[in-house]
Amino acid sequence: MSKIAVYCERLRIYVGERDKYQGKIVYKYIMEKAKELDLAGYSVFRGVAGFAHGERMQTNIIADVITDLPIVIEIIDNPEHIAKIVPFVNEAVTQGLVTIDEVRVVRYGAHSFLEKHV
Repeated sequence: MSKIAVYCERLRIYVGERDKYQGKIVYKYIMEKAKELDLAGYSVFRGVAGFAHGERMQTNIIADVITDLPIVIEIIDNPEHIAKIVPFVNEAVTQGLVTIDEVRVVRYGAHSFLEKHV
């Protein structure tokens, strides 16, 4: 199995599950923008618990009752592609946290991601 390693950026966006922007759920809006901008891909993670300064702790003890758990959207791509979505993220995220850091990507198998985005 072949592998290849490159350096990319990882954009992480921490929001609430019910956060909205222009009538849309924020994480869904960001997912749509990532696809529209032809980014390499994204993952969305639903937290089991979360706490932000000054906020009430949210937990997943009763998943059917608690509907505002933390959401993390993670996008890994080259810096130029990450830069395309940042203005949309800055506009849509009014409460939350956004981080961008350099990551080393090791890709196994097919390299279509690398050929297109790196």
